[in-house]
Amino acid sequence: MLKAGIVGLPNVGKSTLFNAVTRSHKADAENYPFCTIEPNLGVVSVPDERLSRIAQVAKVGALIPTAFEFVDIAGLVKGASHGEGLGNKFLSHIREVDALIHVVRCFEDPDIVHVTGNPDPARDIGIVTTELLLADLETIKKRLEKISRDVKRGDKHALIEAQLLQRFEVHLNSGKPANTIGLALAQEEKAIVRGFSLLTDKPAVFVANLKETELAGAEANPQVIRVREYARTHHACDTVVLCAQLESDLADLSPPEAQEYLKELGIAESGLVALIHSTYCVLGLRTFFTFNEKEVRAWTVHAGDTAVKAAGIIHTDFERGFIKAETVNCEDLVKHGSVAHARETGHYRIEGRDYVVRDGDVILFRVSV
Repeated sequence: MLKAGIVGLPNVGKSTLFNAVTRSHKADAENYPFCTIEPNLGVVSVPDERLSRIAQVAKVGALIPTAFEFVDIAGLVKGASHGEGLGNKFLSHIREVDALIHVVRCFEDPDIVHVTGNPDPARDIGIVTTELLLADLETIKKRLEKISRDVKRGDKHALIEAQLLQRFEVHLNSGKPANTIGLALAQEEKAIVRGFSLLTDKPAVFVANLKETELAGAEANPQVIRVREYARTHHACDTVVLCAQLESDLADLSPPEAQEYLKELGIAESGLVALIHSTYCVLGLRTFFTFNEKEVRAWTVHAGDTAVKAAGIIHTDFERGFIKAETVNCEDLVKHGSVAHARETGHYRIEGRDYVVRDGDVILFRVSV
């Protein structure tokens, strides 16, 4: 199961957000830096209204969403790449996740300690990014030293690796994260780059954390605007706006109570749904569905995965015994009201093992086991 790590400076709302998104109180959320030492791990279900719509067609009541993991990682401080604030330990935790959720505090509050004195989104993002860049540059330096002998003797693989390392080194030294380098790489080169395990090569989503009272006017908030611009310009990624404390409080309410409270605040919906969907997307994940007489279930595949790979996610025997995939898009299934009508209108397809699964496919696998 893929993992998204929540990162940022200390005391910006990371543990509070983790508790909200996992609907738990696993993480201590206290008003002092480094209240989190060991990372907290929680499984998060992916909200998907398509499940209930398919269930109406299938006439079943059990809905099983897909899920992935969130990790609450302790705050980074200036000098983390050289061990400040237990930095080396925390950087190792970041290395183990697949995507980063970078929380940025966008509100003033004298009662909540800020490690640099006051919130400044661009500066705060820059501190964390710089530490990740410095850690990556150290990784590159060590790797170049390790393969230097192979490069000197003309080893083909080492020469390709050294060239890639040097290109990333130049890019990182310009202050830009590895995931914005924009190289058109061959498959062999992509595999080599993955082996570098660069922290800034991980896809990212930024979270602008506001006060509850500031959410209704978030789009005009100068701090939010700065986060959006910085994230888009320097990291080529999206920003989700929310109040971590509000989301944590809502997690303790029933859905109707939570919706009523949001309505009173002038907010259309919880920011968590947008965060979960954005994270799911940057992880490169897609959803397909299956149903039977008992349940409708969502399953996760990577973008580009084939039908035979999707069959194996359900059961390894399905991959070995794959014959075909009977497929219909969920929107077409719901529109026509049944598999039979979808088939009559030409929307029900028979696909082979190399068919690339699309987000929203409803699939019945035919297998021989």
